[in-house]
Amino acid sequence: MLAAQFMALLDVFIVNVAAPTIRTELHASGAGLQLVVAGYTIAYAVLLITGARLGELLGHRRLYLVGLAVFTAASLACGLSGSTGQLIAFRLLQGVGSALMIPQVLSLIQRNFTGEARVRALGVYSAVLATGAAAGQVLGGILVSADLFGAGWRPVFLVNVPIGITLLALGARYLPRDRRERRGAARLMRDLDLPGLVLLGGSVSLLTVPLVLGQEEDWPLWAWLSLASSVVLFAAFWAYESRLARRGGAPLIAPRVLRIPGMGLAVTRIAVAMAINAGFLFTLTLHIQGGLGYSALRAGLTFAPTAAVFGTVGLTWRRWPASWQRALVPGGFALTAVSTVATGALQHGGGTGGLAIYGAYAGVGAGLALAFSPTFAGALANVRPEDAADASGLLATVNQLGQLIGVASFGTLFLNRLGAGAHASGDALWACSVALAGAALVGVLTALVSRRR
Repeated sequence: MLAAQFMALLDVFIVNVAAPTIRTELHASGAGLQLVVAGYTIAYAVLLITGARLGELLGHRRLYLVGLAVFTAASLACGLSGSTGQLIAFRLLQGVGSALMIPQVLSLIQRNFTGEARVRALGVYSAVLATGAAAGQVLGGILVSADLFGAGWRPVFLVNVPIGITLLALGARYLPRDRRERRGAARLMRDLDLPGLVLLGGSVSLLTVPLVLGQEEDWPLWAWLSLASSVVLFAAFWAYESRLARRGGAPLIAPRVLRIPGMGLAVTRIAVAMAINAGFLFTLTLHIQGGLGYSALRAGLTFAPTAAVFGTVGLTWRRWPASWQRALVPGGFALTAVSTVATGALQHGGGTGGLAIYGAYAGVGAGLALAFSPTFAGALANVRPEDAADASGLLATVNQLGQLIGVASFGTLFLNRLGAGAHASGDALWACSVALAGAALVGVLTALVSRRR
């Protein structure tokens, strides 16, 4: 399950370092290239809640295997694409596959593991969830630079195919069978909560499209109107869901999930941590490839310390002394603030930062792991098995939207301050580092609030 989760998360970021090669070989326009990169993310974010509900209705194992098959087939089609239009279409299909598959992973963990086994499984899950971004950039750099069989950017997608086929065979054999329950078409449509799906899908679409395309289009009026409309539509969605729950219906997200102790603050901290993670990776990629002129391979390997430390800390934090546990989340956000400022300071003015920069990168990885992993595990500690699908869809969507907000906000700040040359790029990175540290301090405050409760 987690191998497929990791593969799907890689594809959010693996295309970043391959984008220049794709643009050259397919003669893609700027807008076309952006849709190649972002189409996957848009489809993925919009349909995550739908995937979670379908898994609950049709079976988590079944939807996991269907999503994995769609994702694998779409990856093959992406790798064989002969035009920008084809690649965009198949990237959207990849996103659909991920949206069907990813929510089932957390639901299967919640339903099939208990006690300490669930704790360990969630620890690995959260480490995989947050290292996928950095690992995607590393693997993307390696594959593009290797130019396997003269295929250029295509192995970035084709690498998923043998892995996906293997996971399909293993999943069909080892995943626990779904509980069989017959549903007529009318009951299925009622339980699916189509009005809720339309309202939520519209709200997320109106939020994600301008976040992804706004910077490229210089933030036109339609982008701001879209963002405002997303708030209105989400309010309508929540009012409808609350009314449906009071009438005894089956809302898309049960309001009681957000009333689970600590869930509201946990959602906020997860969104902040993922926004920092994505914003840091995105702005640093722009700086080291555009400002410092690093190759795709060197740019990818730059993120190895962040990914390695994040994964290590995410897997081991529960073994640390009990007296440290309550301080991990605020301490993690504080370490993130210090490390992002150090990253900007060391590269301010166009410098590379020497060996010290790798310590700063590792500090960001450790800080975000401490901020994210205990929060994620704590958010799920009190979730009942019958609410697993709702919680899975909610947290997966918050994770994805947090990353989109981070790329849009910190990316816009970087690009608005960007000038020609390494010196100007280093100055833009410094401004973003200060802003990232400010976001981390917000995370510290939310963690301290939860400690007092």
